[in-house]
Amino acid sequence: MPQTQKTRLLEQIAAIPAMERGKLSLHSSGRHQKLQCWQEGRNHTRHVAADELPAVERALAGYAQYRQLTEAYADLVIQETRQNIAAVKKKSRSPPRPPRAGRGNPATDRPL
Repeated sequence: MPQTQKTRLLEQIAAIPAMERGKLSLHSSGRHQKLQCWQEGRNHTRHVAADELPAVERALAGYAQYRQLTEAYADLVIQETRQNIAAVKKKSRSPPRPPRAGRGNPATDRPL
């Protein structure tokens, strides 16, 4: 796998300016939104004021982009790993051994 693809993905990940986990939904009062995320086994809710909303939406988009890029990076590394394992397996194959004399080998256990 070309290093340039992996390097390009890592550069794109590093260029993400802001990230936030969670999901925005309208608060029951209708005046502001709430940001919910699952952390440490619990649901956390934070109220988001109208003036914070654009920044929070950009941060959520940044996290979505991060997830997509890390998934692509993982796919490249997994593919590379599988190719390396297959190459080692091909290299380490030894030629087949001839049958050995002994019990249970019909090719060599014939009466003389």
